[in-house]
Amino acid sequence: MPAGCAPVRSWLIWLTAVTVYLLAVFHRTSFGVAGLKAAERFGVGSAALGIFTVLQVGVYAAMQIPTGVLVDRYGPRRVLTAAALILGSGQLLLGLADSYALGLVARGVLGLGDALTFVSVLRLVAAHFPAHRYPLLASFTSAVGYLGNLAATVPLTLLLDGPGWTVTFLAVGAVTVLYSVPVALRVRDTPEGVPEKRREPVRVGHLREQIRLAWQTPGTRLGFWVHFATMFAPNVLTLLWGLPFLVQGQGLPPATASALLTVFVFGSMAGGPLLGAVIGRYPVARVPLVIGYLIGAAGVWAVLLGWNGHIPVGVLVPAFAFLTLGGPASMIGFALARDYNPLSRVGTATGVVNVGGFLATTVTALAIGVLLQWTGGNFRIALLAVVAVLAVGSFRMLVWWRRARASVFEAEARGEEVPVHIRRRRWDRALEPVGAAA
Repeated sequence: MPAGCAPVRSWLIWLTAVTVYLLAVFHRTSFGVAGLKAAERFGVGSAALGIFTVLQVGVYAAMQIPTGVLVDRYGPRRVLTAAALILGSGQLLLGLADSYALGLVARGVLGLGDALTFVSVLRLVAAHFPAHRYPLLASFTSAVGYLGNLAATVPLTLLLDGPGWTVTFLAVGAVTVLYSVPVALRVRDTPEGVPEKRREPVRVGHLREQIRLAWQTPGTRLGFWVHFATMFAPNVLTLLWGLPFLVQGQGLPPATASALLTVFVFGSMAGGPLLGAVIGRYPVARVPLVIGYLIGAAGVWAVLLGWNGHIPVGVLVPAFAFLTLGGPASMIGFALARDYNPLSRVGTATGVVNVGGFLATTVTALAIGVLLQWTGGNFRIALLAVVAVLAVGSFRMLVWWRRARASVFEAEARGEEVPVHIRRRRWDRALEPVGAAA
């Protein structure tokens, strides 16, 4: 494959695969507008409602490393086909669920199917496209996924108000199940002319070694904390607590609140490819861009939580527009995993990185629900959970940025090839034991 380009076949494979991710994001974010109706349908309060997202995202996070191993072992085509079947089955079950327990089971199944998608698509990108195109394609993948998020805002609200819960979720579940057929027929794990690798018997020791090596790589650990710190806040708002915050906390009509949440969608769709192009061309700027976002995010939350009375829409829109950049910024974590791991371990390393943001999302969503229940619905206090998690993630990201830089300097001193050449600064300590535990 010539440098800098990829055949049409690879683009068609990516398009087929990324549609599974689009469907997954739709199913994942559907509770952003269906949450209040779920509370009525199942007769539950804020804390119990939060369990829906905590369970789904918790399953997603727990499955990321196993998913990376499965993708490296069986190939993304098989894993994506299974993902479409599981996602559709979960949504069909949710459409029929008439009890809280059955609803939880359905969301758990959705979390499992969702967990299999993103890592699989990125593994296809790593195999089918040149390495310097990976950040841009990863950002495009994320941007396409946000089309699913867009469908899960105003259009889903109208469907739930029209045909209703059961018809809506049965229909989208059936479409997802049927889409497994073109995935199985069209997706290929390797570019044309490259034979697919022979599938060796699974050895537990080898799997453990893959995970250990991925986790001990400073670039992977840095990617984990980048993902942890950047994507959880917009995720928490779009997955569950954004609509209740705007309707119950700010007194906005549901239609206006749903429209405001589309800021996250359009912001990510526009910002993702732009940021991907920048970091693809200037990889040394990746972490400084993350630091800039984190500083800005801290300022935004200070304004939102410190505002006296209801926050005007004219303030909410630019605040949400800035926070939405956390999604595109989180893609930098995957670029780090791609650069600092061999191709045979990229799926596993990507899974490790992807745990970060969804672990932070799970903890934050649960904490907000508990604090709302404890304070009688005080969103100003409950959303302090976001600030706490942001502070922890930012600190750990800075620690591993320094350690990852030290590992690059050590590799250069040994005469090894490094993915990105960086300039030594005064605060760099190349002799620090980079493999030490955090």
